[in-house]
Amino acid sequence: MGALPDYRWRMAPDGLATRRQLRALGLRPGGQDVVAELQRPRRRRGPLVAYLYRIDRAKPVRPMTPGRAAALAKAMAARRTCPNCLRDAGYCIPRSLGVCVPCSDLDTESAA
Repeated sequence: MGALPDYRWRMAPDGLATRRQLRALGLRPGGQDVVAELQRPRRRRGPLVAYLYRIDRAKPVRPMTPGRAAALAKAMAARRTCPNCLRDAGYCIPRSLGVCVPCSDLDTESAA
């Protein structure tokens, strides 16, 4: 993507937006190609890069259907359910632990 125009952070022209900015406007890229790059310099590493899309070519976000809402609810319930005690933890279980915090605390106490 070296042939794309580059813009510095906060210097992009009007009419271009990142994916997040499009989403905040209720839009999506809609299959259009990236038209430019936005680069944010960093001190000790390479710059952060965000891709820019044309707002006038963006399409509206597709509405949530009942089937998609049900699938999303099922997936989130699976992320909240502890595989050890099979209870809903009320939060997404950390992947680093693999179980809810109380079960993790019990595992560390029994190992010590």
